[in-house]
Formats: sequence, structure tokens, C-alpha cells
Amino acid sequence: MKESVTLLDKTFVPFMPEAQIKSRVAEVARQISSDMAGRNPLLLAVLNGAFIFAADLMREMTIPCEISFVKLASYQGTASTGKVKEVIGINEDLTDRHIVIVEDIVESGRTMQRMVEQIGTRHPASVSICSLLVKPDRLQDTVQVRYPCFSIPNDFIVGYGLDYDQQGRGLKDIYVLDA
Repeated sequence: MKESVTLLDKTFVPFMPEAQIKSRVAEVARQISSDMAGRNPLLLAVLNGAFIFAADLMREMTIPCEISFVKLASYQGTASTGKVKEVIGINEDLTDRHIVIVEDIVESGRTMQRMVEQIGTRHPASVSICSLLVKPDRLQDTVQVRYPCFSIPNDFIVGYGLDYDQQGRGLKDIYVLDA
């Protein structure tokens, strides 16, 4: 793990190493596989941030599953805009499907609330949320993350798919903004 990384005008310091991330992702994949045995769930990954997490999660699954992607945006720089804008929608027939939303980070819960509401109108058999990171102190909406990997403080982080103005997604470890 690098001592620090500079992205654009900000410096980030180590927060979580790749080995810890991958170990926990494998544990969560085993749990989902156990819970969804015999169901062929559809993993619905939220782009752009969850693409690396979703790929690693799917590779660790021990049951048949499918994946699709949706893109929602609510960030600008290091702060949430507070408004969720759908960029790319859901094209699959979700009727009677078991859906697992795969998200990189749940903060306020607005994005997940909107996703669950939209998916609910498509008559799925079930909807669960799996998030790499959850900021419990920031949650404003009543959103249940059934499969959280890590709870973290209210810090701005990058790496493992998460970005700062599109930079840092490819970092294998997770870094936190240096205060």
C-alpha cells in the first residue's frame, strides 16, 4: 500500500488494504450464495463506483447468477449534490426475479431508496442491497443494507472503484482524504 496518493488537488492516505477488502467480499459472496441458493439472482450493479466490487463479488459467488448495470449520479467532487439523477435505466424484465443491488457506498440512503422504489414497480420476487461500504452516521433514509461489507466513518474515500472527480478508481486499496 502506498503511503499516500495525490489525485488532482487532494492527497489521500491509506485506509483499507486490498487483501482485507477481497477477504470480506468473498465472505459476503458466500452469504449471498447461501441465502439465494436455487434462485439465480440478478446482481444489479450501480455504475460507475461499484463495477470493481461487482466483478469481484460475482467471481466469488458459488451459485448461478446474472449481472446488469444501472447508472445513477448524485456526486460532484467530494460532496453529494443531494439529488439523484438516473443516467442509464434498467432494461431487464424484473418480474419474479431475486434482485441484489450492488452499490459501492451507501451514505444518505437516497440513491438506494430511489433504486428500491423503481425496482419495486417492476414486480421482483425480492430486492436486497449489498454495499461495499456503509456510513451509518450519514443515513437519512430508512434503507436496509442486507449485505454490508464494511461500516466506515463519514470520511471521503477513493480506490477500489470509488473516485474523486473520476480519478483513483483503479487503486487496489482504499484511501481516505488526508485532513
